[in-house]
Parts: sequence; C-alpha cells; structure tokens
Amino acid sequence: MTTTERNKYRIVFMGTPDFAVASLVALHEAGYHIVGVLTTPPKKAGRGLKALKCAVHIKADELNIPVCAPENTSDPKAIETICDWQADLGVVVAFKKLPEGIYNAPRLGTFNLHASYLPDYRGAAPINRAIMNGESETGVSTFLLNDRIDEGHIFYQEKLDIHFNETAGELHDRMMSIGAKLVVKTADDYTRGKVAPKPQSNRSDKKAPKIFREHTRIEWDKPIINIHNQIRGLSPYPGAYTMLTSPKGMELKIYRTAILEAGISEGLTEGINTPEHIREKDAWFVKNSTGMMEVLEVQPKGKRKMLVKEWLNGLPEGAISTE
Repeated sequence: MTTTERNKYRIVFMGTPDFAVASLVALHEAGYHIVGVLTTPPKKAGRGLKALKCAVHIKADELNIPVCAPENTSDPKAIETICDWQADLGVVVAFKKLPEGIYNAPRLGTFNLHASYLPDYRGAAPINRAIMNGESETGVSTFLLNDRIDEGHIFYQEKLDIHFNETAGELHDRMMSIGAKLVVKTADDYTRGKVAPKPQSNRSDKKAPKIFREHTRIEWDKPIINIHNQIRGLSPYPGAYTMLTSPKGMELKIYRTAILEAGISEGLTEGINTPEHIREKDAWFVKNSTGMMEVLEVQPKGKRKMLVKEWLNGLPEGAISTE
C-alpha cells in the first residue's frame, strides 16, 4: 500500500505511554492522515507541580497533530470532538476503556493493539504478568474494539519468545517495535477489506490485572525461580522491593538477578526453607532449598539505581537479612 493510498484514510489515534508512541509514529511515517489524537490530560508532578504531558501528547505536538485530552472520555464534548474529526478508522494502543460513542465514531470502528497473545493475559499489565508467571512465550494482538475489555474479534497476532533473564522493560521495547508494525499491517489490510476480524477462539485463565504495591513486595518464601521472575517482571517499573532487617529498616528495590542454581521447580508452595542471604565481599547471593540466585542491581529508597557492588561498598561489614 503506497503512502498516497494511505493518505486517503483519516485516522484518530488513542494512547498514552511510550509503548503507544511507536505505533503513532509508524502510522504517521507510513503516510496515514492522522486527524487527531485522544490521550490523557497533563498531570502535575515534581516539586513545582508542573503540568507534564504524557508521551503520546508530546509526540503529537511534535507532529503537529490536534490533541483532545479530556479528564473524562465520556464527556460529551470529547465525544463530539472525536465525531467532528470524521475519521475512517480509530487505533488504540495502551489506553483506558472507551465509551461506545468514541470507539464507534470512526466509519470502520476502532481496533486495539494488545501486548499479549489473546485470549491470554487480558487486562492492564500483560507484559509484567507474563514474566512474573514465568511464561516463555507471549505475543501481540490486534482486535476490533467492543464493550468487553480485550475480548473483541482478532485481526492479527504474532508470537514472541520471552528470554530467561529478560526484564519487563526489555520485553516492552521489543513488543513496542513489533506491535507498531502489526498496527500498520492491520490498518493497511482492514481499510482495503483484505482482512476480517475473527472471534477469539476460547477463554483463558491467564489474566493481567493492574499491578498494585502489594504485588511488588518480594516473597522470599517462594522458590528461587519465582522470586527471579517476580523481580524481572516488575523491572524497571514499578520495581520489586524488600524491607531489610540488616541494614535495619531499609527499603530496597531489586531490579536484576541471575539464577545460579535451579533446583526444585516453580510452583512448589510447601517445604521451602528460610532463605539464606549470603554476602561475599562485593556480591549478594540468596539461597534456599529450591536453588540460588545472585542479586545484581538495586536501589535504596531515596537514592539512585546502582550495581550491588557499589551498594555494598557503602555499607558496613555484616550480614544481609530481610523481613
């Protein structure tokens, strides 16, 4: 499909974070006429409480694309704006649940890019949850939006391997690029009538609910492989944390670990002994009856991220222990 052909189609793009920016740029560079962007309003942050725009808003400004950023997407004025853009197609990447008045406003409806191989990992945190659950494979999917979250008819899907030590951030970046190409492919084929969405074949017990703080505390009584997966699945954001009893009272985020010994398989919930935290010169190892891992990268609360060697060099001699 040529850029001239693509320019005949009017697209409204909807998204917020960095993950969505790649798809916005890909559609723009492919030649589609992006008539507007729907995104979240600027949020006040920092000491001066300065209003900061999200990544998609910033990129839309750079590309001179009109932006609608309502507090509530159900606001009649927001819906009116979307309708006034008279789009042929809506494209959603990493955005909130939308009212029918918005996703049905474009002539051909709206499709969504989701960061999982549907129907697995429907929900807000598919990348994090897949890694936290120890999956070796995931994928990206495009589907036609309806009133049920991540349950619309499928256009295209592509599978990806998850590397053993890969973090959520690293997988995010790979999926972002692959997903952007799938978005353009879906727009190309759907606008020309070359693909019809098909119902999702079955339901899945694998869910991807939003991550809250209670999900980020490291569970040291789990198998070593589970701890490793929890840490990398939450890295770099929001980060898995632990409370240390030595050094006393310190909250510490852990971003990267490496498995040294893998013993009893993950899923074991009984018979795991209390983990032993071993400090050897400038290294930190954690061992229990299921195996051993090395902690590689940490961040003490209120300080920057650093290698474990650097952190240990700033501490007095002594053992490491956790709550």
